[in-house]
Amino acid sequence: MSDAKLRLGSLTALVIGSMIGGGIFSLPQNMAAGAEAGAILIGWVITAIGMLCLAFVFQTLANRKPNLDAGVYAYAKAGFGNYLGFSSAWGYWISAWIGNVGYLVLLFGTLGYFFPIFGEGNTFPAIIAASALLWATHALVLRGIKEATFVNTIITIAKVVPLITFIAIAVIGFKMDIFTTDFWGAKNPDLGSVIDQVKSMMLVTVWVFIGIEGASLYSARAEKRSDVGKATILGFAGVLALLVLVNVLSAGIMTQPELAALRNPSTAYVLEKVVGSWGAAFISIGLVVSLLGAFLSWVLFCSETLYAASKDGTMPAFFHKENKNGVPANALWITNGCIQLFLIITLFSAGTYLKLILLATSMILIPYLFSAGYAALLTVRKETYENGDKDLTKDSIVAWVGTIYGIWLIYAAGLEYFLLSTLLYAPGTFIYVWARKENKEVAFTTAEKVIVALVFIGAIAAIIGLAQGKLSL
Repeated sequence: MSDAKLRLGSLTALVIGSMIGGGIFSLPQNMAAGAEAGAILIGWVITAIGMLCLAFVFQTLANRKPNLDAGVYAYAKAGFGNYLGFSSAWGYWISAWIGNVGYLVLLFGTLGYFFPIFGEGNTFPAIIAASALLWATHALVLRGIKEATFVNTIITIAKVVPLITFIAIAVIGFKMDIFTTDFWGAKNPDLGSVIDQVKSMMLVTVWVFIGIEGASLYSARAEKRSDVGKATILGFAGVLALLVLVNVLSAGIMTQPELAALRNPSTAYVLEKVVGSWGAAFISIGLVVSLLGAFLSWVLFCSETLYAASKDGTMPAFFHKENKNGVPANALWITNGCIQLFLIITLFSAGTYLKLILLATSMILIPYLFSAGYAALLTVRKETYENGDKDLTKDSIVAWVGTIYGIWLIYAAGLEYFLLSTLLYAPGTFIYVWARKENKEVAFTTAEKVIVALVFIGAIAAIIGLAQGKLSL
């Protein structure tokens, strides 16, 4: 492995860079599509508490379990066994590269604002250009992790600027009477109850926070172990402030029906409402820079996940191969090959972007839940906590709140995305068996056989649902 070490600034930029992608630029429309201002505020309170607890979970685990260097994957394995540890790595990896397909489609759909030939990001020219960008990024990462994270740091700084500009202008254009027009959505029965509205925004809020565990994933490459927790909290606080301000301020510039009807990136048209036509172009440029940075971050995270899981035999040894620059080359090739395949699929599938984003989000819920659950287990067992440890009570509360939040997210996502997730988890079982045989180990314990059976039952139900048209990809 390369000896290059990442400092606090680079780790924080990885967290911020991976969280700030396309989601924040589409937030006003995405939230308004199912919720009014009052429910949105409640949703952000729930999200802030839940995600803050997850941020503290990753900080605590980084400090108390310094030997677990692979983030979400390592925590799931340590707490819940080999198969669930593998499933966490597999789900995280799939979530990451499916999200990257969505990033590329949105990127060239945004460029379609300037170059109509790219259309909505899934035209033939758009797919060719996206493929070229994919393999150019591939070549950059192959040159070395440190070099790629340096580029990501620069891009992260550049993409925050248009968001801060948007917020500054939106503060001026904010009108309280617009914000409170139909505060609880009583005038729009299609929105449903306040709880229904809050549930509708949960997957969106998780999507814009995915990446909060980024520093933990790179903990083995950190110059100082203590920087991992600091980077997680710094990144979370900064991104939360940006998200809430962009969302809430937009609701004071345009009404819920107006926001819900916008095309994405909706922040472009919100800014256009305040300053005129140049606002849409300005935000579109910012989104292009933002997506480039997020795409790079997640290419790094994808390959690192497969590589880390292969070091102890959870993934096949094939994914452990590094090139001369210390980059997990085979993992990178497989990841980007999958992205390329799905880019081609977008040529023939309408509405792929939204489905990809929601599916990517649902796939990462299980790894998040396992991480919080492992932290809770440590407090129950008092593992790493000596008698009288003053942090035990605090850490226990944080871990259990994070666990309950993870369960709530799976419930809020709904049955459709749960079944579609099992359909993607099921094939990974064969990769897991390959790795176990490679290491001459028994594939499953009795409890794991039950879990595998449930996963395949869910996958079969998903296939039936797809065949009957009740589910869709």
